[in-house]
Amino acid sequence: MDRVQLSPNLEFSRIVYGMWRLGDDVDTSVGHVQAKIHACLDQGITTFDQADIYGGYIAEAVLGRALKADPDLRGKMEIVTKCDIVAPVGRYAKAPGKYYDTSRAHIMQSIENSLSDMAIDHIDLLLIHRPDPFMDHHETGAALDEAVASGKVGNVGVSNFRPYDFELLQSAMKTPLVTNQIEISLGEIAPFTNGDLAFHQRHGHHLMAWSPLGGGGLMTGNEKVHAVMDEIASAFGVDRAAVAVAFLLAHPAGILPVMGTNNLDRIKRISDATRVTLDRPTWFSLYEAALGHEVA
Repeated sequence: MDRVQLSPNLEFSRIVYGMWRLGDDVDTSVGHVQAKIHACLDQGITTFDQADIYGGYIAEAVLGRALKADPDLRGKMEIVTKCDIVAPVGRYAKAPGKYYDTSRAHIMQSIENSLSDMAIDHIDLLLIHRPDPFMDHHETGAALDEAVASGKVGNVGVSNFRPYDFELLQSAMKTPLVTNQIEISLGEIAPFTNGDLAFHQRHGHHLMAWSPLGGGGLMTGNEKVHAVMDEIASAFGVDRAAVAVAFLLAHPAGILPVMGTNNLDRIKRISDATRVTLDRPTWFSLYEAALGHEVA
């Protein structure tokens, strides 16, 4: 599988395996989690996306048990995680409500929690999970710089930020933000024209795309976009998921789809998307179907 350089010291597989449902699986045993990891590695998928809040703050620990049982796995993986969401569950069960916390104290404690839960000594990429309307960008930026300088975090970025949020935080930092993980798919095409993709493409940032299957909606239904996906899928001998991911892979911005599924058979087929080649007219047939009308 192709590799993508996000920074001088960070390289990702072109497709990322998302672990947001890892703690929700009926089988969270060490053996089953390791089977998922190996299924990814066998396809050249080496990048794994986590967040402290996933599974009600337990998904990182589920991964950590698998890594403790086989320490050699860590050297074959790039691990992404996120912080800043506080919800009244798990370790934050006593929180008065849900809110975002981008204070230095919270970021530093979140890093320590993630390192401990995942049984690792460094995080390859730490993302601020959601833009914080109460953020002191000087404090947050300095905390992220400090995290990188400590060696506990290799690189930093953001998730769900608009360009103005990104620029505000970056303005207070010495360390470059290397990516932004946003929702983008055939079910959410706004970033192609609302300035989000253009901003990051202009700056040479590789966007990470969460929910590339539109929250599962692209796998079901019989609308125009599904018919076009089915036609392409049939031509390449793949399923709709592969076509949806190929749509993102084909874009010149170098988008990194984050694929999350607990189904081992589906995990083994994630790389099918790399077999699908979309020329410009075919890409536009998908885009127009998602748009609901012909381009102007």
